[in-house]
Amino acid sequence: MNEVFEGVRLHAAAGSMPAPATLAAVTDAEEAIGFSLPPLLRRLYLEVANGGFGPDDGVLGVTGGAAQGDWNDLAEIYRDGPDPSGRVPAGVVPLYDWGDTVWSMVDFRDPAGPMWCTHDGDCWPQGINLAQWLAEAMEGTLTVESILSTQPTTG
Repeated sequence: MNEVFEGVRLHAAAGSMPAPATLAAVTDAEEAIGFSLPPLLRRLYLEVANGGFGPDDGVLGVTGGAAQGDWNDLAEIYRDGPDPSGRVPAGVVPLYDWGDTVWSMVDFRDPAGPMWCTHDGDCWPQGINLAQWLAEAMEGTLTVESILSTQPTTG
């Protein structure tokens, strides 16, 4: 986890990202969502940047941080979410919009932050945690195709 934190911190220092989040903004998000942020994500928000790190334009922040499309922060999207099907479990929070109804989500119910995906009403665990997801993003190997390839087959 420390290696990933340092990698994101160095990557953030080379680019233009939002300032770190305030403790009040992180606490407000946790209260609105009803779960604590996974420790790595919480530390990144408080010490590195309020979102904007990760693949491409980066992940959503908490209040005052990086936005994505029409979404301003994690708590807002969790409340109003991109999943009208109701298949996303409580505590699984949208983190990054790949476009075309594909979202990477992080499971706040587990401190390791297992990653999930939702696409066209289907929702499934990706088999990696937040640290692995961020490491792959920094390596350039995390793509929408790699995310979709984790979808279980039915039949």
